[in-house]
Amino acid sequence: MSIERLTDPADPRVSDYTSLTDTQLRRRREPAEGLYIAESTKVLRRAVDAGHTPRSFFLTDKWLPDLQDLLDRFPAVPAYLGTEQILEQITGFHLHRGALAAMDRPHPLALSNVLEGAHRIAVLEDIVDHTNLGAIFRSAAALGVDAVLISPRCADPLYRRSIRVSMGAVFQVPWVRLTEWPTQLVDLREAGFLVAGLALGETSVTLDELSAARHVRLALVLGTEGEGLTQPTLELADHSVRIPMLAGVDSLNVAAASAVAFWECRSR
Repeated sequence: MSIERLTDPADPRVSDYTSLTDTQLRRRREPAEGLYIAESTKVLRRAVDAGHTPRSFFLTDKWLPDLQDLLDRFPAVPAYLGTEQILEQITGFHLHRGALAAMDRPHPLALSNVLEGAHRIAVLEDIVDHTNLGAIFRSAAALGVDAVLISPRCADPLYRRSIRVSMGAVFQVPWVRLTEWPTQLVDLREAGFLVAGLALGETSVTLDELSAARHVRLALVLGTEGEGLTQPTLELADHSVRIPMLAGVDSLNVAAASAVAFWECRSR
């Protein structure tokens, strides 16, 4: 293995890890530079198990034993070791979940390949909160969703917080960022999917009614945290669907709503 000791927080070799708390900066940098950051040894292992390749490791001596086997698997990949103080100066936060790794971002998947053989897909319109996005991916993995499609303005599933909240589920569920929104919903209908948008409306069917129809191929569309699905998206959907509510509550957080919908409409 290749151990490199860090003594200077301005060391150019660890530029991948600088200013990790600057969300706007990292959202621009990481896709452009073909990388993402895996945080914690558990997430890092799931990334490697999914076939992703590390470009470097970043940790203190404390976490070296936990990561030793992975370092041995990638002997040519540098492992940068430093004190907690130096690592915090580089990243902008205290590392308490174990090691970090800068990973090569995988090549985008083709929509046609992702849809082939899928029976349940989630489609996300403008979900911008990384916590919600990660939670949706975790529910998708747990509840049998075959793929996730995201609109052009959705947050990055490979952003550090999304990965952490999903517990690495973003590596398990195939996902595609759509380029033509919302017109690519037509592609789903042509592929045999019934497109159902979760939204309140006078003509909405209940989730129970949708589930009872036992559609072979179903695409569940969830909208942004504030306004929900846009009108152009609803116009391209086959149905709008609501989750029946009690106690005067009109809606759930989008991550909670996704879990309810995925479970109720799972492929049996």
